[in-house]
Amino acid sequence: MNRLELLQSRITETADCGIITDDVNRRYFTGMKSSAGTLLVFPQESVFIIDFRYIEKAKKTVTDCKVLLEDSGRVTQQIKKIIADHGAKTAAVDIETCTVLQLEKYKKALGAEIVSTIKFADMIRQIRMIKTPDEIKKMIAAQRIAEQGLEHMLDFIRVGRTEKEIQLELDYYMLSHGAEGLSFDTIALSGKNTSLPHGVPSDKEVQSGEFVLMDFGAVVEGYHSDMTRTVCVGKPDEEMERVYNIVLRAQLAAINQLKAGIDGKELDKIARDIITREGYGGCFGHSLGHGVGMEIHENPYSTPGRSIILPENSVITIEPGIYIENRFGVRIEDFAVVTKEGCLNMTKAPKELICI
Repeated sequence: MNRLELLQSRITETADCGIITDDVNRRYFTGMKSSAGTLLVFPQESVFIIDFRYIEKAKKTVTDCKVLLEDSGRVTQQIKKIIADHGAKTAAVDIETCTVLQLEKYKKALGAEIVSTIKFADMIRQIRMIKTPDEIKKMIAAQRIAEQGLEHMLDFIRVGRTEKEIQLELDYYMLSHGAEGLSFDTIALSGKNTSLPHGVPSDKEVQSGEFVLMDFGAVVEGYHSDMTRTVCVGKPDEEMERVYNIVLRAQLAAINQLKAGIDGKELDKIARDIITREGYGGCFGHSLGHGVGMEIHENPYSTPGRSIILPENSVITIEPGIYIENRFGVRIEDFAVVTKEGCLNMTKAPKELICI
């Protein structure tokens, strides 16, 4: 059973049919990247409505559902007729991605009761959370591009380089070596700016004895990678080295305990307790990890505020950090496939402190 058939088999748990319009879920279920289109999901079949710009490509690439040319200017009436032809009385929309404007338009025009509950959104995310071997293969390919980028950057980074220069060089390398896109805006920070977990690269120049923190990823066939490495230009001082090793210990401890069935809250606590015992608990202010797939942040999560059981074949990051305000910060991030007995760490880049 493919992913669209799985959604079809479950659709009546929430409504007679489902309406999907956002780019990511549309690509996930049809396999086609486009900036527009509507996917209608019924128990027995699915219908993909797409405009003239994409219709030729859709007919060639979308194989798991019926493909129809959008009736320009009358797409809402077209959707209404298809829903009526299938005898559907209720229609579910993905409340996490459907805009208020779309929702009001559907309520007025479709002739079916619109069910905008969280259940349909949860159903989609549950299906997406469990990765297939093909999805994992694409994320590994994306990660290998990112790791090649890191290796390249170790020769590029030196005293006098600016954060923006580091960001642009890393972005260019990934895009010119097979990435279809970047997972997110690359973070490249140095010195005291590394204490900003999601700082924005600036014109600050790298100085000797400073950390350089890079958080980045590549996209391959719609699937993201995500990693963070912190390196030192020159020789770190004693506290910098100590903090780095605490973060590394916390990360390795969490990776060692990662397996299907563990609560994400418990996994977060494993890493957080190590950092807290060393006196830096107040310097680790974000969650331990998040899911990765066709989006850079998706289910499941490993966070102190919510219990989430990590299922087999889900993917999650392990990224503890310590950030000392106006001084420096350290984050080390891998991402891994959760398995029954442990995990498959897709990140092969070295984690020991690298001094350039």
